[in-house]
Amino acid sequence: MSIKVLVTGANGQLGKTLEKLYKNNKDNIKFTFVTKKELDITDTQQVQNYFSNNKFNYCLNCAAYTNVEQAEKAPEIAYEVNAEAVKSLAETCNKTNTILIHISTDYVFDGEKESPYTENDLPNPINEYGKSKLLGEQYIQEILKQYFIIRTSWLYSKEFGHNFYRTILDKIKTEKELYITDAQIGCPTNTVNLSKYIYKLIYEQSSDFGIKHFCDRKAMTWFDFAKQILKENGLENKIRLVKAKKYLTFAKRPKNSMLLSSS
Repeated sequence: MSIKVLVTGANGQLGKTLEKLYKNNKDNIKFTFVTKKELDITDTQQVQNYFSNNKFNYCLNCAAYTNVEQAEKAPEIAYEVNAEAVKSLAETCNKTNTILIHISTDYVFDGEKESPYTENDLPNPINEYGKSKLLGEQYIQEILKQYFIIRTSWLYSKEFGHNFYRTILDKIKTEKELYITDAQIGCPTNTVNLSKYIYKLIYEQSSDFGIKHFCDRKAMTWFDFAKQILKENGLENKIRLVKAKKYLTFAKRPKNSMLLSSS
């Protein structure tokens, strides 16, 4: 019997990474990748119908509203995708005996702690994006017994999506100087490594359910990360990095996004 896994939000950087790595795996794990166009998780009826017509062992929810700035200005969209849609997804998983694997964020914390956050630390989000993600987590915990909530930090793909890594490489083409903040610290996490962690959970059919933290283990500031990206690509001399003195954003962001990784 093959293990059947539904992956929502397949157009995102994590979904695309998983598809590249594991679509044709030899472990008898069958992935079904769906984009928002194919399955909109905010449409409860569509979700219920899809699950009724297809039997899955796991649902990996990579669908999310991640525009932190816009979520502050129009929070209703963030809550619709990150909380209410997650609630109905959890309810559907409960009815169909599907294990939910849900991707969450370091932004559920306020960033005031000086050491890395553990799964036992109390969340206290300071922006609407973080609040919407936390509410989604709470719905899952209320509805399901068999779930994995995976919080990750500063996720990036070198190949897919809009992220810090790819933005830095794009800026080199047009800019001579880059102003990057060193006011925040986190653990930049490659989607390849997160994909491997998720795959291992499924492959081993782990029953160690609950909240998990997963991130790459090297802590750094955004400035440090930009420096590392340039070095990695042999581009240190192509652009001048400057520490930004004033880093103004509409949404408040946690100063400390370090997570203590479970694995």
